[in-house]
Amino acid sequence: MALIDRIIGATGRWVSATDPSATLAQPMALLKKAGGYAAVNRIIGLSIPFAPRNGFRVEEIRPGYVRARIQIKGNKNHFGSLYAGAYFLVAEIPGGVLTLFDLGPAYTPILKEMTLQFLQPANSDVTVEFSLTSEDVAGILADANATGRAKFTLEGELRDLEGNHVATSVAQYRVRKKGFQPGA
Repeated sequence: MALIDRIIGATGRWVSATDPSATLAQPMALLKKAGGYAAVNRIIGLSIPFAPRNGFRVEEIRPGYVRARIQIKGNKNHFGSLYAGAYFLVAEIPGGVLTLFDLGPAYTPILKEMTLQFLQPANSDVTVEFSLTSEDVAGILADANATGRAKFTLEGELRDLEGNHVATSVAQYRVRKKGFQPGA
């Protein structure tokens, strides 16, 4: 198993053991949560250096859920709102993150197709949330373990900092199980 796979696995176990609602009232739990999210963002930065350079970051991750943000700073278009490529960045990476941390590093996520419907310009940072139910995860794992691959769809509502729904994303993912041998 490659070093990055071991790091992803360890980080996934660390983050899943944190309390996402930890506050200053629980300083150790808050440090564990913040450190886990920092580790996730560092892994993303090592894998996709383009992401942190453009102000992308995962803000929350827990089993079956991820929330991410893209900064408007450095990502403005010619009329001052969020550049279209930044929408794609914030809508695409969390699917891979969710897959890696819910399924584990033995499964490789691959984006097959993605569409964005722009509803209104965003003049601030934009966030998106994605989730998979435990049944979704079990189905993906069953398919990938039986055939070496599985498919799933993630739909997200991209929102500006005022909560306005600025775009909708629909992403078709495939997952491949590493080292799959039919009939083995």
